[in-house]
Amino acid sequence: MGAVFEEITLKNPVDEVKAREGLIREDEVRSLAVKAIVDTGASTIVINEEQRQKLGLEKVEEKRARLADGNRVPCWRTEAVNIYWKDRGCSCGALVVTKADRVLLGAIPLEDMDLIIHPKTQELVGAHGDEQIVMLL
Repeated sequence: MGAVFEEITLKNPVDEVKAREGLIREDEVRSLAVKAIVDTGASTIVINEEQRQKLGLEKVEEKRARLADGNRVPCWRTEAVNIYWKDRGCSCGALVVTKADRVLLGAIPLEDMDLIIHPKTQELVGAHGDEQIVMLL
C-alpha cells in the first residue's frame, strides 16, 4: 500500500464567522490549500508552525506527539481549524509539529467527514458513498 495524498483546504473558523456576518470580506478569510498525506494511523491533523501562523490559529495546549519513527516530539494543540475536502468539512484542533514537512490528515477528521481510503484504488472516498452520513449513538 502506497501513500495517499489529497487536496484539502484549511480555514480559520473565526474568520469564516466574521465573513458570514459581513465584518470581513470572504477573501480576507485566512486559508491554505494543501496536499495532505492521509494517515489512518494518526489521530488528528498535523500542521507546522508556519501554517499555524498563516491560518492565525491560537496555541491552546502544549503536548508531546509520537512520530511514525517512534520519536516523541514537543508540539502544540491549536484551537479548532476548519478542514474541507470536496463538499465535506469538519472542525478539530490541529497538532503543530514544528518540523512537519507536510500536512497530515488523520483518523478524527476522516471519521468526522465520513471518509475512508478505498482499499483497491487507494483513493479517499465517502464511507457511505457520496452522501455524508452523520452517526448518532
